[in-house]
Amino acid sequence: MADPLSRPTYKDFTATAPDVYGGLSALTQAVDAAGLDKGLTELVKLRASQINGCAFCLKFHLSVARQVGVPQEKLDLLATWRHAELFSAREQAALAYAEALTLLEGEPASDAVWAAVRAEFSEAEALYLTVTIAAINAWNRIGIGLRFAPPT
Repeated sequence: MADPLSRPTYKDFTATAPDVYGGLSALTQAVDAAGLDKGLTELVKLRASQINGCAFCLKFHLSVARQVGVPQEKLDLLATWRHAELFSAREQAALAYAEALTLLEGEPASDAVWAAVRAEFSEAEALYLTVTIAAINAWNRIGIGLRFAPPT
């Protein structure tokens, strides 16, 4: 009998649930195809993953962020972005929105947070930003629930 406490690996997950993997991957592909800045979306994914404590997603998206040219200083200071003074108004709005939709405390999608997003993003961009945040939160919960080891 299999160990009831063993959990599927990332490889097991993708092999066992390819349609789920494909569906979540399709969300990212749709955002990329829509033209939302990849560096910005990687910062948002990293911030949500920091909040959620998903080591797998942190390691994965740090690699992607570096590949697309996100400055190391931003990666180093992302957890304290509100005090770092190096994030643009657009990045700040996106990061605040990511935190609001990840923490879901109080009034998670407050009018003030949404107004800041809309001041920096078109309606379509705000929609794709919302999808980015929803997708990374889904990935975080899968990675945490199944305890995926960070990629090597």
